[in-house]
Amino acid sequence: MANYRRHRAAGGTYFFTVAIARRHLGFLVRHIDHLKAALRKEMTRAPFEILGFVVLPDHLHAIWRLPDGDADYSGRWRRIKADFSRAIPKGEPVSNSRQAKGERGIWQRRFWEHTIRDDEDLRRHLDYVHFNPVKHGHVRRVADWPHSTFHRYVARGIYSPDWGAGGRVELEGDFGE
Repeated sequence: MANYRRHRAAGGTYFFTVAIARRHLGFLVRHIDHLKAALRKEMTRAPFEILGFVVLPDHLHAIWRLPDGDADYSGRWRRIKADFSRAIPKGEPVSNSRQAKGERGIWQRRFWEHTIRDDEDLRRHLDYVHFNPVKHGHVRRVADWPHSTFHRYVARGIYSPDWGAGGRVELEGDFGE
């Protein structure tokens, strides 16, 4: 069995890419209310701050800041995935190996994470999160995608409502897709 090493910084800020197992099924947007409920439940159980979030049909990106002294983002994701999966009616294809472990076939087992290093790194990742629906062809304008913290940032005056409307934003780096 693989031994995955993850960087953990107590009280750190992290970027995540989390995907469903069968990306063509589009569970996340179809069941957005269940995903929101699972997030709210986990934020009550083990608080954290959501700095950025976008939900697409087959994957999501999130930027979280954990409380001082806390580095357990893996446990949070495990519980969010489990709560979401329990809320979804069964019926998705399930591999033999998942069946043997009593797992559903909704989520990819792993996720991608990156520790945010500084304010510039945070800004680049927030831009990436918010531009993602345009990148994947779901909308032509960032403002047209409803499942994003972009709207919160517009309300605060951080992004203009037409940010990214030109169809291209200069983004650099590996974002886990």
